[in-house]
Amino acid sequence: MDSDALDTFLTVHRRGGISNAAKVLHRSQPAISRRIALLEQELGVPLFERIAGRTLLSDAGRVLVPYAERAVAAAQDASQAIRALTKQNSGPVTLAVTGTLADSRLSEIMKGFARAHPDVALTLRTATSTEVSDLIRRGEATIGLRYNVDRSADLACEPILTERLQVVCAPDHPLAGKRVRRLAELRGQRWIAFPEIPGRREIAASHVFALFLTQGLGEVEWTPVDSLTAQKRLVESGFGVALLAQSHVAEEMVSGTMSTIAVGDLSASHDVTVVTRRGGFLSMAARQLLEAIRRDYGAADHVVAGRPRKRRAARKTRARRRAA
Repeated sequence: MDSDALDTFLTVHRRGGISNAAKVLHRSQPAISRRIALLEQELGVPLFERIAGRTLLSDAGRVLVPYAERAVAAAQDASQAIRALTKQNSGPVTLAVTGTLADSRLSEIMKGFARAHPDVALTLRTATSTEVSDLIRRGEATIGLRYNVDRSADLACEPILTERLQVVCAPDHPLAGKRVRRLAELRGQRWIAFPEIPGRREIAASHVFALFLTQGLGEVEWTPVDSLTAQKRLVESGFGVALLAQSHVAEEMVSGTMSTIAVGDLSASHDVTVVTRRGGFLSMAARQLLEAIRRDYGAADHVVAGRPRKRRAARKTRARRRAA
């Protein structure tokens, strides 16, 4: 049972059949069928079943998947490690990121890395948090950025930033820039949130509901919007309010197209976590990108509501001088 056979098996599974796998692997359908047949012969069990015209995993196939993923990823690690002996600062590096983290901060990190490593083929993939973990686990991505920690034993997760969540609204909203004592005072607002999708860790409607339910306030009126950009545009237009991270609306706060409502009894945040495969190989280039991500996100506390902290410190200094 070699890694090529396992990779063929995984491709048939992920692509839903022999013909699709043949296109991806650039082989003929008979060649793919023969490869699967030999693997099934070696294992002594069928790995796929044909049900209503669909190619589905058998019970044995479902058992094999996680072992095949680890074996194929390990083979990729070995190949990359050997290549790294001769080329320390080249080769492919794939970064998998939860969609809402693909922002200007990440763009600056990638531009800086690309300038410093012109021979590295840097690729970005966006996905849900669960999908980011899966891409890392399968070896299809080198480094991942997602929300919250994945407890899987085969992944190494490192929280690098805790972001405070805040209620945002249009600048002409009656409560814009003001403070309410209790979240209950916002129950009558129309809320905008991501629809609930299994595996998504963005701030979905369930997060908003949970804040109200924990205070015995019941559910609220909400509109599902499956795009952070669309959510922000709707908030700016006055269509509703949303619960978003500070980094998501930093530019809008600076430009004045969005405001916040301070809530006395609201304490909500989420962790941004960097993910790698536990024990997996990281090239020198990948390690340098990982360090750049750690460094930049670790310095994120120098930005408060979209403004550099040094500006806020300067204002405090001027205030102390006036008081003196």
